[in-house]
Amino acid sequence: MAATKASKEQKYDRQLRLWGDHGQEALENAHVCLINATATGTEILKNLVLPGIGAFTIVDGHTVTGEDVGNNFFLSNNSIGKNRAQAATELLQELNSDVSGNFVEESPDKLLDNDPEFFHRFTIVIGVQLPESTCLRLGSVLWSASVPFLICKTYGLIGYMRLVVQEHTVIESHPDNALEDLRLDQPFAEFKNHIQSYDLDSMDKKDHSHTPWIIIVAKYLEKWLSEHNGQPPKNYKEKEAFRQCIREGILKNENGVPEDEENFEEAIKNVNTALNPTKVPSAVEDLFNSVQCNDITSQTLSFWVMLRAVKEFVLNEGNGSLPVRGTIPDMIADSQKFINLQNVYREKAMQDAAAVSKHVECLLQSFGKPPESISEKDIKLFCKNASFLRVVRCRSLAEEYSVDSVNKDEITSCMDNPDSEMVFYLMLRAVDRFYQQHSRYPGVYNYQVEDDISKLKLCVNNLLQEYSLNVNIKDDYIHEFCRYGAAEPHTVAAFLGGSAAQEAIKIISHQFVPFSNTFIYNAMSQTSATLQL
Repeated sequence: MAATKASKEQKYDRQLRLWGDHGQEALENAHVCLINATATGTEILKNLVLPGIGAFTIVDGHTVTGEDVGNNFFLSNNSIGKNRAQAATELLQELNSDVSGNFVEESPDKLLDNDPEFFHRFTIVIGVQLPESTCLRLGSVLWSASVPFLICKTYGLIGYMRLVVQEHTVIESHPDNALEDLRLDQPFAEFKNHIQSYDLDSMDKKDHSHTPWIIIVAKYLEKWLSEHNGQPPKNYKEKEAFRQCIREGILKNENGVPEDEENFEEAIKNVNTALNPTKVPSAVEDLFNSVQCNDITSQTLSFWVMLRAVKEFVLNEGNGSLPVRGTIPDMIADSQKFINLQNVYREKAMQDAAAVSKHVECLLQSFGKPPESISEKDIKLFCKNASFLRVVRCRSLAEEYSVDSVNKDEITSCMDNPDSEMVFYLMLRAVDRFYQQHSRYPGVYNYQVEDDISKLKLCVNNLLQEYSLNVNIKDDYIHEFCRYGAAEPHTVAAFLGGSAAQEAIKIISHQFVPFSNTFIYNAMSQTSATLQL
């Protein structure tokens, strides 16, 4: 067992640094359903099989053609005539022996007719190159079962993704520019005592130049507050004056020249960070005020139970603040001083997490659930990330497509620029209409391109009319989409495959924040956009 763990750590070393053991465990417990093993579909699965999802099932009733082999690395000449799901499964499984691959030789429509509950068992369902009618049917089944649905389409030089998920909670959102949680404006008792244990004036030179910058700022802040009626430096002028106070604290040699004390330089550089007021972020406040947080029942997800417990903590023990995160940035200091300071924050974080744990216990007991149904480990992780919690909610496809609830404002405002990515969304919707009417895509054969331009233009106009959209789509785009002939170039499929797999991993691991709700990639200009539709 230990050998297996060590070999797994070696095999997945780079990604474990991204999402940790618990993220990897979530991947290994996931069962992903892919509908249609086209070039885009197999590229998505390749990028999920390599990092080690537990299992995948391909649903595809198509037979492999020469055209498939031409743009899909997971089909070979020997696959022609075989079922596409079976042929792709065989080759995809070669990428990672830890992953279990299955296939179903059926079209999704047949499964929806005979056994719609088949799709309930999956962690996420990814539908590729599906017509609108199938997306709507499947979307409705998955929506009511709360299974995330990711729709992907490569159409010529355009890539499209739509995430359909009722509610997706994220504890570890891994923000790029997270502010440190140092509490210098509201020092807790243990931190105050630690600050008092330092006396900068009576230190020798070695200790003075190896005192952590957090202590230096805290010392000078105490002095500043006593001279300014308890008001911290707020504007640029005051902060500059505060920096000058710290600068004057640098030791001087016998000639009165300041010594080279990097820790003081670090303190001066970090004044802005250090003086950030401690407060609950507005995004977290909104979650505190949400219905899900305030109406806890025995059916409530553990995320909302823990959030409610954190809210109780903020209102009681926390005196208006979230639990202490318990981490400090790296800094110039000798090891002992750094470790001592780190321990002050760590111990406070553990105390706060224990207080939150008590609130969780009370909530669970109130509706007859055992306290161990939410682990200490999960509560600690939740408290550490309390500032960065996110919840993504997408609209259903039925809402997006309905004449009564279509997001006209977003479409109209984007189309003020007639070349915005929104035009591709409208064109893809028009192409779907064309398919509904003619049971084929426009321009699939060269001789059809000219005739299909007028037919597609009619579909575009009908779409705009039906949704009462007063926007203009240039003829160039209609010509271009007929010229694509529903081709699925491998370069675009590979890009979309990478993007979609990344979003699927975010959904599976509940880490990082997935896009909401529509993503368009334009391979002609190498640009992309996220739209709220």
